[in-house]
Amino acid sequence: MSSNLKIALCQMTSVDDVEANLQQIEKLCAPIEKADVIFFPENCLFMRLKEGDLIRGLDLEDPAFLRLGELAKNKSCYLHLGSVPLRENGKLSNASVVISPRGEARCSYRKIHLFDITLEGQNPVRESDAFIHGSEPLVLDMVSWRWGQTICYDLRFSELFSIYAHQSVDAILVPAAFLIKTGQAHWEILLRARAIESQCYVIATAQAGAHRNGGEAERKTYGHSLVVNPWGEIIAEGSADHPEILLAELDRDLIEKVRRQIPMSGHRRLK
Repeated sequence: MSSNLKIALCQMTSVDDVEANLQQIEKLCAPIEKADVIFFPENCLFMRLKEGDLIRGLDLEDPAFLRLGELAKNKSCYLHLGSVPLRENGKLSNASVVISPRGEARCSYRKIHLFDITLEGQNPVRESDAFIHGSEPLVLDMVSWRWGQTICYDLRFSELFSIYAHQSVDAILVPAAFLIKTGQAHWEILLRARAIESQCYVIATAQAGAHRNGGEAERKTYGHSLVVNPWGEIIAEGSADHPEILLAELDRDLIEKVRRQIPMSGHRRLK
């Protein structure tokens, strides 16, 4: 098994235009010379800018995935699309898609907890009006590492992370499009806590800044993509408001060192 892993996080400012987002992805990835995996945020191929607007669903035969397959082959690495609006059997899921170095795309996880909230002074957001709930946690085996999968709002549900901790995953993925208000209050503290309690890396690739596409509709997201190590230390952090690439190296030996020092798996009393 690979001991160390080189990863890249593509922080984005996606819009409601698949072609524009593909161009942003290609521009961000151009300077990456060597990475085992490149990670992208929630809504990386399509972000709805106005609540209630039509969401363009994509199936796995969509030309967008074929184009990204060519990118994966050219970079000789995996691409992890944090989430896309995946259409299956006439229904939409907010789903993660993995593209292999051979250019093959497959769905790896469907978001379990959908974002139906009303913040004080803001309009309601109802993700479940467009998407169906995912039904189960899923561990992704990729480059000989085991990755627990979540998407954005899943971050608030510790029981999901506990399941992955019981399975001794090497890292947990949290692609996101956090709002600014909730991001300022909760983003870093929750991500660091999840890494500490799970004793693994947490990879949180985020949307960032003001999302506009020529009209009046606009969304703003918190940014601050993070890579947190199993000790809860931040080893890479993105900006608040613009697309960028973050590079990090993950060390499997550090996971084992943390678990030796504080052997939580042997101390657990609640299953």
